[in-house]
Amino acid sequence: MKKLLIVGYGDIARRTVPHLRAHYELHALMRRPREGEPVKAIYGDLDDPASLSSATLDWDVLMHFAPPGDTAERDERTRNLISVFENAGLRPRKLLYVSTSGVYGDCGGAQIDEAHPLRPQSARARRRVDAENALAAWGVPHIVLRVPGIYAADRLPIERLKRGTAVLRPEEDVYTNHIHAEDLAAICARALDYALPGAIYNISDDSVLRMGDWFDLVADRNALPRPRRISRAEAEQNLPTNLLSFMRESRILVNTRMKKELGVELIYSTVYEGVPDQSRPI
Repeated sequence: MKKLLIVGYGDIARRTVPHLRAHYELHALMRRPREGEPVKAIYGDLDDPASLSSATLDWDVLMHFAPPGDTAERDERTRNLISVFENAGLRPRKLLYVSTSGVYGDCGGAQIDEAHPLRPQSARARRRVDAENALAAWGVPHIVLRVPGIYAADRLPIERLKRGTAVLRPEEDVYTNHIHAEDLAAICARALDYALPGAIYNISDDSVLRMGDWFDLVADRNALPRPRRISRAEAEQNLPTNLLSFMRESRILVNTRMKKELGVELIYSTVYEGVPDQSRPI
């Protein structure tokens, strides 16, 4: 059975396990022991290269879900991972990297495919571009998935709605993109079988909606007040920088390549199917 190492063993990585365990011997890089996990633990910290020696084995597949750190404009975690493998004289035979659609930056609401130029505007997106470039330069056969906002029943902006954080007026609002966590997990596993080396995929559902409409939907489905709408000028003066960065980017991801080359059939084709309705009495 082929050996697979998961780097970045978070929510989406855990959701991939049912799709992978029949075909792979699964291991996961972890910073500390965890009870009851259905994978074999390998201990190490991407921020500490010296701790990663036990991860540098002869892997058939490496799945890289780990986000960059919060400093600088380089993804030192990805570079540390590459470095310890190179120092050990080892390389995985295949690598899948889960990136972000933020690498495209603001596209003015245009529909964009994988050939669109990368113009990252935030530091976090620039770190993702750095990771993609570092992996491409490494020379390992790799696949890149550019992923937008991930949601599920337990991954909704409920607290933000309860805080009453405002959104933009419709005439100034941005387009946003989404993928359900279960669809993303299945796509990650499917890409290992069907993607060609070097392929890049936009991973998104078929929703075409603006950010404010997304928050209205989540509010309605959870019996919460809809957020108030404000002008962009008001938002720039009153909202935190991290929220503003998302409100400054508008694009509609084209998912044709994902569907045609990977044969993806979405469980939740739009957010209207994926966001559960908790507002109705049982």
